[in-house]
Amino acid sequence: MNPRFQQAIALIDAENSRDPNVEIINQQPIARELLYSQRLTDWLLRLEPAASEPLQLAARAQHICRWTIPRTKYPATRVGYHQWKNDLRKFHADLTSQILAKVGYDASTIARVHALNLKEGFPQDPETRTLEDALCLVFLQFQFAPLAEKAESEKVINALRKSWAKMTTNARAAALIMPFSSSQRALLDRALGHNQVTS
Repeated sequence: MNPRFQQAIALIDAENSRDPNVEIINQQPIARELLYSQRLTDWLLRLEPAASEPLQLAARAQHICRWTIPRTKYPATRVGYHQWKNDLRKFHADLTSQILAKVGYDASTIARVHALNLKEGFPQDPETRTLEDALCLVFLQFQFAPLAEKAESEKVINALRKSWAKMTTNARAAALIMPFSSSQRALLDRALGHNQVTS
């Protein structure tokens, strides 16, 4: 990858390293959004080893500085939730564009990354589908279990169904070989239907 790409990734990582929320990985603390961006990049490259530069940049910055716009700033309603999500997407895309301009990316590349961050053209655009697949797989591998422990089962099942509906056949195949616990597998069975989960 070119030096400009490396500079952009370093700046994105530096922003995400400021997250005051941390997770412990291998007995070492790491900023939550930095960890998330690394996991998303990992899944992206597993799904598409030849992922384009704009797609890799969009994935790395998909949740950049997410903690600065907490859910609690919005009404605890469905409308409030969607407004929060929309504002987050625009914030992530705009901040990423600023970083890419700073390191000298051309306008067309910046526009492409911006569109990917907003997931424009989904599901027709193949790159937005790959990005969405990676997002769903990160959810299933790392966020499904904690959600299942603290949320009502119907909420978890609804989240699983929404994720599954957005995933390609390739991503679903990757999900089905994850080492889910028996309780997690039971939730998947309920959400998707026994034949879908075990096929």
